[in-house]
Amino acid sequence: MNQLLKPNQIIQLNNNLTCTVKECLGGGGQGEVYKADLSGTDVALKWYFHAQATTEQQQALAELIQKKAPNDRFLWPISLAHSPDVKGFGYIMPLRPAHYKSIADLITRRAEPSFRDLITATMELADSFSQLHAKGLCYQDISFGNVFIDPDSGHILICDNDNVTTNKNAKTASVMGTPRFMAPEIVMGTAAPSSESDLFSLAVLLFYMLMLHHPLEGKKEADIKCFDLPAMNKLYGREPVFIFDPKDDSNRPVPGYQDNADIYWAIYPQFIKELFTKAFTSGLRDPQHGRVRESEWRAALVKLRDSLLYCGHCGAENFYDAQLLKDQGALNECWSCQGDLQVPPRILLQHNNIAMIVMLNHDTELFPHHIDPNKYYDFSNVVAKVNQHPQNPNIWGLKNLSPDTWSVTQDDGSMKAIAPGQSITLSAGISINFGQAHGQIRV
Repeated sequence: MNQLLKPNQIIQLNNNLTCTVKECLGGGGQGEVYKADLSGTDVALKWYFHAQATTEQQQALAELIQKKAPNDRFLWPISLAHSPDVKGFGYIMPLRPAHYKSIADLITRRAEPSFRDLITATMELADSFSQLHAKGLCYQDISFGNVFIDPDSGHILICDNDNVTTNKNAKTASVMGTPRFMAPEIVMGTAAPSSESDLFSLAVLLFYMLMLHHPLEGKKEADIKCFDLPAMNKLYGREPVFIFDPKDDSNRPVPGYQDNADIYWAIYPQFIKELFTKAFTSGLRDPQHGRVRESEWRAALVKLRDSLLYCGHCGAENFYDAQLLKDQGALNECWSCQGDLQVPPRILLQHNNIAMIVMLNHDTELFPHHIDPNKYYDFSNVVAKVNQHPQNPNIWGLKNLSPDTWSVTQDDGSMKAIAPGQSITLSAGISINFGQAHGQIRV
């Protein structure tokens, strides 16, 4: 690679600071990315090729820097960068830690997070793009290459934010998206990137992450002999069909060729399948009203993580499906060992007319999201945790890790206070008053 910048080169930043180039990390269609030192902290420095270093790009970057990142999951531009010795300009942003893996690594099984960590990643994605869109911004190019995951925690980072623009300016954008992630109207050239097309791309990425397959690639894709531009336009733009469309079975996954889709689709609860079905049926045809909003994904994915349970035979993660339990009186067998699944103790939490059921597994944690109506989607700290009795391993309890004392009504009607640091034994009929939320243990 003919590097634009050299090691130890001093680069001037707009905030009167300087950074020092350390090494080249790689390049792409717009420019090259370097590791640089900023006052003892490693940062990433992107420098544009001359043809890409336009006045419009520089102005767009200045506006993004002024707006600031929607949250700390975005590797957002911090400052413009210049040099009297090199044409063009660049910008600095936080450096992605090496242990974060691309979503492509997840799809190809080079990274294998647990279901819990995987769902945490999807929750953070939905929340992050909700915050981005709330600022009136459009990402334009949600795809594999722009999202990274810590496979040991599920935390995500979103890169390539220099192409983010406002919805009103998206019509002039040079970035239209990545093939296979672009909304049908973008593929067909009938619309410009917008928050609505972002919603479609987000749904595709979420489906990929949970099902390890593309939502539109079934029999129609398998029958294509030459995967050229006209074929792609037909499959993703002109005649897209969801592989699990309940009213059209013409594009079902082909056994032996597209098995991932069938295998993973069968694992998930009905409520998450219904949301994907909406995203890729009405969402294909009606960009304005048919697409699943980020808030809908976020609520469903939180519910999905709360639905996790472990197989008592092999320990594999499975899901509690209330609708399935109601319809057939039992959960499906374990996807891993085909053993019968037993529903663990669970807690029904209620506040502000919102009800949620959380499986009380050996490693379950509750967060402000669960017990404080003023802190919905706050997972910043643990307020309760399932724990094992220190003397009797057959007894499990819920430990109070919050700063508040709980008021507990036991099954015999007696009252008990559970101070911070204390635990209440998990048994049927126990009611817990958390302050602003009420919980009932079910076994």
